[in-house]
Amino acid sequence: MSDAPAFREAAGPARALGWLRLMRYPGAPKVAATARPDPYAPRGFWLVLESVGAALLAAIWILPLAYAVWAAFHPAEYTTRFELFAPLTLENFERAWAAAPFARYFFNTIVLVTMILVCQLVLGTLAAYAFARYEFWGRDVAFALVLVQLMIMPDVLIVENYRTMTRLGLVDTIPAIGLPYIASAFGIFLLRQTFKTVPKELDDAARVEGANALQVLLRVYVPLARPIYVAYGLVSVSFHWNNFLWPLIITNSVESRPLTVGLQVFSSSDQGIDWAVICAATLMTSAPLLIGFLLFQRQFVQSFMRAGIR
Repeated sequence: MSDAPAFREAAGPARALGWLRLMRYPGAPKVAATARPDPYAPRGFWLVLESVGAALLAAIWILPLAYAVWAAFHPAEYTTRFELFAPLTLENFERAWAAAPFARYFFNTIVLVTMILVCQLVLGTLAAYAFARYEFWGRDVAFALVLVQLMIMPDVLIVENYRTMTRLGLVDTIPAIGLPYIASAFGIFLLRQTFKTVPKELDDAARVEGANALQVLLRVYVPLARPIYVAYGLVSVSFHWNNFLWPLIITNSVESRPLTVGLQVFSSSDQGIDWAVICAATLMTSAPLLIGFLLFQRQFVQSFMRAGIR
């Protein structure tokens, strides 16, 4: 007799739990859940104070972005004064695009963050699955060493990383920027904690169906951890999209520079400081991240809330 129905039922733990409750208490009336008031929620003066503080923090965060948008879409003479009916223009974006090879910078950055993210997801998934589901000698010590990496700032290893890339002959290449980051301790920790919450009964049901270890990982664990992958992907892409110090040190030519290093052309003294053009260039480089966060903000927040609860 095939165990496929049992496996499908195990794949939906919430639905199975509902059927179990109905089997135990078939005649029990349904009681509507009522939300209890939070005893720690602020009230009265403290609620007003908290709301005002949150509004001030939001204003402090949004003001630089609002100024960048204003300066980028208005002529240079309006960067230091605000007029409601000031003329709009796209000239700043045209000048910024012509001042540097942004097409090449965008290509380099997309290749870089994609390479790093793919390597981190593959290595992090395999390592997290091993730490979560396999018993082997030295497992806890190895996982502790992985966590130690979280305590070491990447900037401390810049000199040693540069020597390593020099020996490998990878200086001034895109792989040289990404190699120090292809294994992420944070990603391994986050996925391990997620995999440990998956019931082992799903493993047994999948193995009864004839699945090997890799198939169990790809068909059971990875789909259940999809929100965590989305959240971690946003964090990884945003960090390496904005990384500046290591790419600045390891690259020397336009062919390998990412966007953050390419932006420094606008701060050179020979061209002067044009804040309108600088703001336009900044918006062009940060727009993909803003769009991505707006599209996936719900999954981003919910996945980290679930990870924190776990």
